[in-house]
Amino acid sequence: MLGVIGIHIGSQYLMNPTPNIHLIALFQILTRFSVPIFFFVSAFGLFWHLDLNSTFDYRSFYYRRAKSVLVPYLFWSFFYIFHYTVLYRSTMLLHPKEIIKYLIFGFGSYQLYFMVILMWFYLLMPLWIPIVKILTIRHLLVLLVAQITFNYWSCYILRPTDFSNPYISYLIAQRLNYWVFHYLFIFLVGAYCASHWQEFKLYIGDHLRSLTLLFFFTGIGLLCHYYYLLRYVGLRPEWAINIAQQLSPVGVLYTLACSLFFFSLFRRQAFPLYLKKILNLCGYHSYFAYLFHPIMITYIGFVITSLGYVYTAPVICCYYLAVVIGSILVGAALRKIGHVYPIVNKLTIGTAS
Repeated sequence: MLGVIGIHIGSQYLMNPTPNIHLIALFQILTRFSVPIFFFVSAFGLFWHLDLNSTFDYRSFYYRRAKSVLVPYLFWSFFYIFHYTVLYRSTMLLHPKEIIKYLIFGFGSYQLYFMVILMWFYLLMPLWIPIVKILTIRHLLVLLVAQITFNYWSCYILRPTDFSNPYISYLIAQRLNYWVFHYLFIFLVGAYCASHWQEFKLYIGDHLRSLTLLFFFTGIGLLCHYYYLLRYVGLRPEWAINIAQQLSPVGVLYTLACSLFFFSLFRRQAFPLYLKKILNLCGYHSYFAYLFHPIMITYIGFVITSLGYVYTAPVICCYYLAVVIGSILVGAALRKIGHVYPIVNKLTIGTAS
């Protein structure tokens, strides 16, 4: 959640004609783990208590996932469609075909495509279970190479204009919003770690130092790619961040390193009590904050602009903190309301509690 908000605040900072390229690296490069780690965590949660050798109750599974993901997705999609239609005086609501397209591809708001891809992962659960049953470290290494190869082809070679059929061309153009293949490796890594929990627990317990080094060097590698594109290729920051991103070859390795490093860090590290409380608070309200933060970005941005501030480095850092804190506070308030009126929580975060 913190990383996703960083990426979107970084996008606002790009409106500054002379942004600090190092601050962009912080908001737009080092946060790139946050997109695929979403699928690592989701897969870990799915397979955490799953007995791979017992009969899987698909009906119960899809019912629970519909409540926890599909219902909030539909609620927030319609919320954003209505909100932006009113705010920008659009005629979107007058065109049902546009609304259907928005729902299929997650266009209601720029963060919702995560949930579209996640729902595709859920729908394909009958495929993942037999794969995870036979998955080994060797298979994952082969899959890692295949993932890097596929992502390189999809991001840097495949072009929608290669197809004459306009419908196929459009589907190719929107592939990042629904192709699960872009995140298949990290999803299966999460599933493998959960289904081999005892071995994984011992591994991360004994290898925090090596995982820290892997995290450090892959992060440096991604930054080097970014700075190379700026300094030697001559790209503008907005172009460089679209190339040095989570689906790039180094980005895939950085995602893996972050997933394992953060898991090991938060499992082993004894944080001070005050920091633990802050982290628990962020975690407890992270789902709501992820879904809601574009509203905070929009209206805090209006306030900053109306006061005549330019998006300088100090302003953008305060902007980030305000969005994070504001989103969590609204989430906490609505959570309390939802304890009295459960329908509020059911619609916004997919749970009655």
